[in-house]
Amino acid sequence: MKKKLYRSKDRMVAGVVAGLAEYFNQDTSLWRLGAVILLIITGLMPGVLIYFLAALIIPIRGKADYTIE
Repeated sequence: MKKKLYRSKDRMVAGVVAGLAEYFNQDTSLWRLGAVILLIITGLMPGVLIYFLAALIIPIRGKADYTIE
């Protein structure tokens, strides 16, 4: 079975960071801490933009996958 990246339902904002933690089978708290540190180091704006673009692109786990035929 192929491993896919999904946004998690265990979310604080949009579930992107928790989805990455689940994908890599790691602790969600560490990923969230790393994301906050990265946001502070980069001055917020690039990280916030990337986060919300990822939230738009990555599907939510459990939503039906629709295919266009």
